Amino acid sequence: MKKIVDDWRLIYKVCSLYYEDGMKQQEISDYLGISRATVSRMLQKGKEGGIVKVEVINPVQFSYGKLEKALERKYGLKDVIVVESSSLDTKTESISKLYERAALYLSQFFKDGDNIGVSMGMTLHNVAKTKRAFPKDNHYMFVPIIGGISPTTVNNVDVQSNQIAREYAEKFGGTYTQFLAPALFSEKRVKEYFLKEKTVNFIFDDFQKLDVLVMGIGATSTCTDSTMIQGGYITSEETKALVENGVAGNVALQFFDEDGNTEKFQAFNERVAGMSQDMIKRVRSRIGIGGGEDRAKAIKGAIKGGFINILITNNACAEQLL
Repeated sequence: MKKIVDDWRLIYKVCSLYYEDGMKQQEISDYLGISRATVSRMLQKGKEGGIVKVEVINPVQFSYGKLEKALERKYGLKDVIVVESSSLDTKTESISKLYERAALYLSQFFKDGDNIGVSMGMTLHNVAKTKRAFPKDNHYMFVPIIGGISPTTVNNVDVQSNQIAREYAEKFGGTYTQFLAPALFSEKRVKEYFLKEKTVNFIFDDFQKLDVLVMGIGATSTCTDSTMIQGGYITSEETKALVENGVAGNVALQFFDEDGNTEKFQAFNERVAGMSQDMIKRVRSRIGIGGGEDRAKAIKGAIKGGFINILITNNACAEQLL
């Protein structure tokens, strides 16, 4: 015999009385002639069964509207999303909030049929690994914008661009392609010969079709940038030389200073297999993700250099940028 607590019609009625009509559990118990414990179990089943969905809205987020507008005006950005970073948060908690908000923004920003370019790195990987689930019935195409072949990982995590493209297709729906080349070559000449191969250079046709770019913003303020070094993209000696030349950060392995200038780093940048700076700047929507006070100079350089025109950051970084 079916138990009363498993009656979905009654579960819906209990949830409706509690959440929509504002009745207390004891009042529902008296009204329906069932025990208060049964009412409580039915409310729990309503949550578990998807009848009731609870969303917690942080009212503090709304206070960042002026900060977002100020950044948009100062830097000529199309859009800015500022995520709360409380002084009570640990660094992990703060950056996790940024990843969660970035994932939600991307799910709302992407349009069905979009071709979306993605770079590499822990930031994009962590956005893809957030807990929130999204509909998968979208016709997106995710395209790695730099070479995605490397034998190394970062903290035992594969953060190459090919892997990121696959993770984003799994997260947001759609399909992905691969860029079958190393991200960085020993010489520009070797890279140019390699990219002449038809099995590789088809990716440049895909670059021309991109509607959106999603990129992490790397800060290279010290000679111990572990993500870059552990990922095998650069040696500690090369990083130290970049720092001595005034590097602020990189987007898709294109290095620049605080004003977005790349000339001093051309010897490195031209060895990268991927979208050139000019190709990146021609994409309509260029989304950069990064937060923390220590990333402000890199983000400023990325904006001034024209690498990004949409920014997702936290208030600690946003206040530094102003």
